[in-house]
Amino acid sequence: MTNDALTLRPADSADIDALDALFGRSYPVLLKPDYPPSVLVTAVPLISKAQPTLIASGTFFVVCDADEIVGAGGWTMQAPGGKPGMRGIGHIRHVVTDHRRTREGIGRRLLDHLILHAQASGMSQLHCQSTRTAVPFYQSMGFVARGEVDIELRPGITFPAEFMVRML
Repeated sequence: MTNDALTLRPADSADIDALDALFGRSYPVLLKPDYPPSVLVTAVPLISKAQPTLIASGTFFVVCDADEIVGAGGWTMQAPGGKPGMRGIGHIRHVVTDHRRTREGIGRRLLDHLILHAQASGMSQLHCQSTRTAVPFYQSMGFVARGEVDIELRPGITFPAEFMVRML
């Protein structure tokens, strides 16, 4: 399938069930090579849920092939975990491509859009808490790894990630 058959649009609340399904089926497959089962069994159920406030932000997008969502992601000025943002810094959020559709340019098309959208909104840099799996992808898109971080998903449940930065 070529990129020409795909559409990219802002997500809306009607997409929540389809996003939950996308995250739930793709994260376990995509992350399996880079995370031990002990991390996946506790983290995947928590990261596989669409965040209604993120979807309502106007900066979260979906890539569709006909009526099927095959990619999703966004950016916010607010940092993950509800931390306050800093002027000029955007945060890449919840980016995923359907595990059955990787290497088709879906993620690249989505991230290109997010970068342009953030830049047009006045951001001068983007921060990302990348999964270990996605580090090579983000590097290919101009992000620079700055070190591993542990994301607290719930008290006692952390998820190892790579903090990455891209200047705009």
